[in-house]
Amino acid sequence: MSPRTCTNARTSASPRPCTNPRARALGAILVAALLTGCGLNVQGADLFLLTRTGQGRPLTLVVNDSGTIRCDGAAAKSLPDSLLIQARALASDLDKDARAKLRVPVGANSVFSYTIKLENGSVTFPDTAARQRHELAEAELFAAQAAQGPCGLRG
Repeated sequence: MSPRTCTNARTSASPRPCTNPRARALGAILVAALLTGCGLNVQGADLFLLTRTGQGRPLTLVVNDSGTIRCDGAAAKSLPDSLLIQARALASDLDKDARAKLRVPVGANSVFSYTIKLENGSVTFPDTAARQRHELAEAELFAAQAAQGPCGLRG
C-alpha cells in the first residue's frame, strides 16, 4: 500500500506525501521541548571542583553553573545568587592558571592546601599563596563562605 499523496493546487508539482497538521504541531512541540530541556531536569555544567586539605576537616565543593553546590558528597543544595556570581567569576579568573596547570609549592607556614579543578585544567596552592595572588585569596574566601553558608559546615 502506498502512502496517500497530496497535490499542490498552486503549482502542478509532483505529488507529495500528506501530513496531518496535528502530527506536524506535535512534532514541533516535541522538538522544542528537546531543545529547551523543558521538564527534563537538565543540569548546567560544573564550574569547578574545589578541595581543601590540611589541618582540620577536609572540604570538597562541586559548584554547578545552574546554581547548585554539593558539599562533601552530599546532595546538591541551592547556591545563593551572590555566591554563584562569585563562583562564575572565580572560574573565569582561574582559567588561564588552570590551562597552565599552576602549582604553588606548600610553604612552612601553610595550614591548608587547595586544588581547584576546572574544565581546562587545575590549580593547586597553599593558603599562604593568597598573599601574592588576588584570585587565590578569592578562592579561599569562596570556600569559607560556601562551607559556612549553603553547606552549613563549621570551620
